[in-house]
Amino acid sequence: MIDIHSHILPGLDDGSPDLAESVAMARLAAEAGTTDIVASPHSDLQFAFDPAVVEGKIAELVEATGGVVRIHYGCDFHVHYENVQNALASPAKYAINHKNYLLVELSELLNVKTADDILGRLLGAGLVPIITHPERNGVLQSHVQRLDHWVLDGCCLQVTAQSLLGRFGRKARAFSQELLKRGLVHFVASDGHDCKNRPPRLDDAFAWVRDEHSAALAEQLFTLNPAAALEGKRLPEPSDETPGPPKKRWWMR
Repeated sequence: MIDIHSHILPGLDDGSPDLAESVAMARLAAEAGTTDIVASPHSDLQFAFDPAVVEGKIAELVEATGGVVRIHYGCDFHVHYENVQNALASPAKYAINHKNYLLVELSELLNVKTADDILGRLLGAGLVPIITHPERNGVLQSHVQRLDHWVLDGCCLQVTAQSLLGRFGRKARAFSQELLKRGLVHFVASDGHDCKNRPPRLDDAFAWVRDEHSAALAEQLFTLNPAAALEGKRLPEPSDETPGPPKKRWWMR
């Protein structure tokens, strides 16, 4: 499995506080079946994002873990004016592996019409916005049609593994499962912050998707689509076993 959203790097945001915790997180992820993790520290008004620092922290963690998992470059990109302008000027700066997939967190305070414009501009710059954990966003929970529209425009959606299992409450669980049934989910990721409360584990959620939907869908969301994102390639066409009539156009980018 490939985890495209994790706050595993030490001391950069509200995730891992130190190298010891980061090493423990990497080992926990590997034991649970994860082979690759995207290290995606926040870039927002509280936490500064410096690509050179991120690259250095990744190298430090890889050395400390002995390569127990492969760790990739990424960013948890929060939408605000300076960030958006910076991303439009340097699209690869925040993208996964400096390619074209960008983890985008939308604030609950952001107007959905404003989000339309911002996502359209990011798409126009050659980026593929991956809207992170919409199931945990109170505004987006009541705008599923808008999410459908963004997917048709070329965006992707990522839900949190623990949301599917109820860790973030009944509303988040119900909405994440609704998104799955609608065929709007492209990735399931851990959004791991530590080993205890928000661990970087995907195995339980993988088993849930496999048992409640299909092995093909689990493989798509946890392995095939994430692998394409790491390489900056189009997402593979879904299997006929995946839910979501009508079929969405996200594999055609």
